[in-house]
Amino acid sequence: MPMSPSAVVTGRGISDILHAGLDLLVLALIALVIGWRASGGLSGALLAFGLLLWLRFALIWVGVWIGLTVKNQESAGNLFAIAFPFGMVSSVFTPPSLMPDWLGAIAMWNPVSSTANAVRELFGNPVPLGGSWVEQSPLLMAYVWPVVITLVFLPLAVRRYQSLGR
Repeated sequence: MPMSPSAVVTGRGISDILHAGLDLLVLALIALVIGWRASGGLSGALLAFGLLLWLRFALIWVGVWIGLTVKNQESAGNLFAIAFPFGMVSSVFTPPSLMPDWLGAIAMWNPVSSTANAVRELFGNPVPLGGSWVEQSPLLMAYVWPVVITLVFLPLAVRRYQSLGR
């Protein structure tokens, strides 16, 4: 049956983003039930949820590429050690200004930091940001990072999937 060479990988990515959207919806509903309110308004909250899913969409392609690159399930399970610092070395838990200079620079340019800062701003809960350009432009970078990541890793994932059949 003729089909696009990227159909399986793309289908997997779309399926994952649909599941992520459902997860985010459940979390938002639970948060609303227990009293959380986005003081940035409904449109800001929806845009914030969109940015979270946009970053998730980009990171799916990193995961698909890595998953297709490793040799077995045990190796894939060990990849958590790579992903864990990615989220931890960001501004999600600690401002980069409180980190050592070299670590703060990594945290500032981390796509997770840009998205987290943009989401906080859209929810109406901005945090004081440093003076660097990337910290002063979280909304722009929350759009740009996923585009860059997708442009790099989507073709890599499709190419890797295609090469498995040869």
